[in-house]
Amino acid sequence: MELGKLQIGSLIADVPIVQGGMGVRVSLASLAAAVANEGGVGTISSMGLADLRFAGKEFEARSREALIREVQKARELTSGVLAVNVMGALSNAADLVKAAIEGGVRMIVFGAGLPMNLPAIAENPSVNLVPIISSSRLANLIMRGWKKRFNRTVDAFILEGPLAGGHLGYSPEQLEHPEDCSLEKSLSEVLEEIKPYEDAYGHKIPVIAAGGVYDGDDIDRMMSLGASGVQMGTRFVCTTECNASDEFKQAYLDAREEDIAIVKSPVGMPGRAIYNRFLKTIAEGRSPKIKCNYRCLESCKVKDSKYCIAEALLNSVSGDVDHGLIFCGKNAFRVDKIVSVKALFEELVSSWRDAVARRTAALG
Repeated sequence: MELGKLQIGSLIADVPIVQGGMGVRVSLASLAAAVANEGGVGTISSMGLADLRFAGKEFEARSREALIREVQKARELTSGVLAVNVMGALSNAADLVKAAIEGGVRMIVFGAGLPMNLPAIAENPSVNLVPIISSSRLANLIMRGWKKRFNRTVDAFILEGPLAGGHLGYSPEQLEHPEDCSLEKSLSEVLEEIKPYEDAYGHKIPVIAAGGVYDGDDIDRMMSLGASGVQMGTRFVCTTECNASDEFKQAYLDAREEDIAIVKSPVGMPGRAIYNRFLKTIAEGRSPKIKCNYRCLESCKVKDSKYCIAEALLNSVSGDVDHGLIFCGKNAFRVDKIVSVKALFEELVSSWRDAVARRTAALG
């Protein structure tokens, strides 16, 4: 049973699964390459690659160098499809986009900020630009802006629903009632919104569904609703190729459904994480001291922040989970073992085939 491929511009993934770009240092070369080797899209996160002790131009230079090294390392391990995820909220976002392209990546995934000037930064027309959005309104805003200023459109959208992990493009009020802005509802609206632009540019604009996609049933549901692919982050944390520490992965394995909470991030956006000793300390008003050598986030007000998110994420991924933030998706509590990326792909594709067969049989 052919399940279909994912085409984004000139790039073709044999399996329409995109591995989410997870910072800080969760999604690096080894994970991205392993995913690409299985036919998916492997994503390197550009966030937090440089040592936080450095400041100013040296921090920027080391961030650039570290990203290029990761990209080159991944390219040595795979000939498959690779992407780099860049957070728009980063002070050096533009420089990281250029570094990724310099390293040879041909797909930029841009989230946590509006990419209104992205085509001017990534001028190479062979580079595929994929914004992360949370609504049809944002899709229209980006497409309309790019058409007017650059006479081009996006190569794909990643539509992230309210059940995703990490930073979320929703208000705290919306997250209290996720059914009102569900991924299924938003997907239908975005597909309708992009039709005029597909007609105008004469090609399909793939929409990749993300946020809460966990198994084959979820993949089949999203694809049957019109998505061209899915993005998954949480499932790839507990793989042997993921660079996160054993302690970080164990936090996923130990998490209960009630342990997963919405938190307020210094980025200015809500996020989803495992409620642990670190977050309890923050909630009790016992914030750690912040020493900021380089304001890595445009919106960060160091004096008002309760913690340094870069340091908190780095602590946890390095193994100090009691002093760190552990981002995760809504379904993280369902993860019960550590597997290889190959085994995970085999499971996902097999369960997806079964879901398609059941749905086909039900339709008669």
